[in-house]
Amino acid sequence: MAHQLPTDCLNEIIEYLEVDKLTLHSCVLVNRLWCEISVRILWRDIWNFKCSIFRQYRPLNVASSILSTLIACLPNESKELLYKNEIFISTPTSKPLMFNYAAFCKVLSINEINRIVDSVLRDEPSNTINSLSLKDRNFLVANEVIKMFTNQISSLKKLAYHYNQYHNNFSFNYFSGMRNLSELHCSSNLPSNFFYQLSHICHNLQSIFIKFHNDVVSNELKELISLQNNLKQLTLLAYFNGSWTNIIPTLTKHANTITKLYLDSDNYKDNSSLSFISLFSNLQEIIFSFSFFSGTDFEDFKQLQHINFPKLQKLKFLDQCPKPEYLMKFLEINGKNLKKLYMTENNVDLSLSIADFCPNLKNLFVIFNNGEIDTLKTIFINCQYLESIKIWCGYRYLNEIEVLEMVVNYSPNSFHELKIYISNPDFISPNDLESFFIKWKNRAQKKVLSLIIIKDDYYCSSLINEGNMKIIKKYENLGVIKFENKGYEEEEDGEINDYY
Repeated sequence: MAHQLPTDCLNEIIEYLEVDKLTLHSCVLVNRLWCEISVRILWRDIWNFKCSIFRQYRPLNVASSILSTLIACLPNESKELLYKNEIFISTPTSKPLMFNYAAFCKVLSINEINRIVDSVLRDEPSNTINSLSLKDRNFLVANEVIKMFTNQISSLKKLAYHYNQYHNNFSFNYFSGMRNLSELHCSSNLPSNFFYQLSHICHNLQSIFIKFHNDVVSNELKELISLQNNLKQLTLLAYFNGSWTNIIPTLTKHANTITKLYLDSDNYKDNSSLSFISLFSNLQEIIFSFSFFSGTDFEDFKQLQHINFPKLQKLKFLDQCPKPEYLMKFLEINGKNLKKLYMTENNVDLSLSIADFCPNLKNLFVIFNNGEIDTLKTIFINCQYLESIKIWCGYRYLNEIEVLEMVVNYSPNSFHELKIYISNPDFISPNDLESFFIKWKNRAQKKVLSLIIIKDDYYCSSLINEGNMKIIKKYENLGVIKFENKGYEEEEDGEINDYY
């Protein structure tokens, strides 16, 4: 006789699948109990499920499925309004739905609602002479869906609302679920009334993400930020003519509570000053993503090179890096506590300074030029807590075989993850690969090695040749390694997912 797991135990297990949307979706189909548990988790952030499907290139009309379910959830008065305006969107069933799916949502994305509605209605033009325009139809459907969410969601965790062409007309004044909002993603140029309403409801935001389209910052946005009690994470994006300069005085009020900071800009002229960062003395994570097309050297980092951030554990430079001498001085002061360091720089002196100043690193990405294999060896020897490293191989970078030899002979006992970026699917012979796996298997410290191969999305259509895949499968089955391959964009997206 089959035994069924207790509900609370099953719930805890399925919770671990929250980020694996495809597997979570398959759980819905097992039986009614699994369905009840999985649906609630899946619909917490249904927009993330849509993105996950698209990344997997699945031939599913996910947008249509989501919208049809939401239409079925609408109250009768909303359905009647759509019907009167000759907007007909099919629903999954004519029978009552098993669940009130909208009530499960903890994340509300206004822009995703608009995109889904637009993608569905664009393919279903009205045949009537006096029909509404596509824009008006989109506006009407999106607003009824948003209105439903504001009435159904009892406790919203995250709200994403960026500037768009539809200017959705809705009010949060009576949206009680907003009181527990902890994460806000928005554009600086949204209607000031939007920020005014939020400032009267939300005082416990822990994360704010702002995209700047110009240098104008409304007083209502400043007031909203000022009223927060425990702001911990801050993400500022400014492209083209966008600038965060005018918001900085308001942010300094939260200098003692902010622990994560992400700055992303290509506008050096208006966003070059970094001196305000020195006020955030409790920072634990800093990410810079500056792509200045003018070819500047990130000169303003000179102001930060002597500043001590005693709690800093993660430091990332996703695009341009400061001058090596500035960054070396910064690491001399702040490197001891760093656990993760990510930088797209290939300066040998800077790489050696990592070995000198960052002994407690656990995760590292730095670029080594061809001939700098001994620098990698020095880092392995000096950084005895290192668990993971990402390395570019091929062409003018390190040789793959040399890297594998260095890993198996000099990586510390804590080491268990190797990421290699390659542009050549025949990057190593099956014999050399098997030799590496045998040596890893025979290391005194028995750890399963996670081997992640990152391909060049443009030049490389396949990652690993057939011969190497046979060797990989063999040692996966033996429990020596875990293998994964990724595209370059997928890997890079993973570096900033927590901030988006």
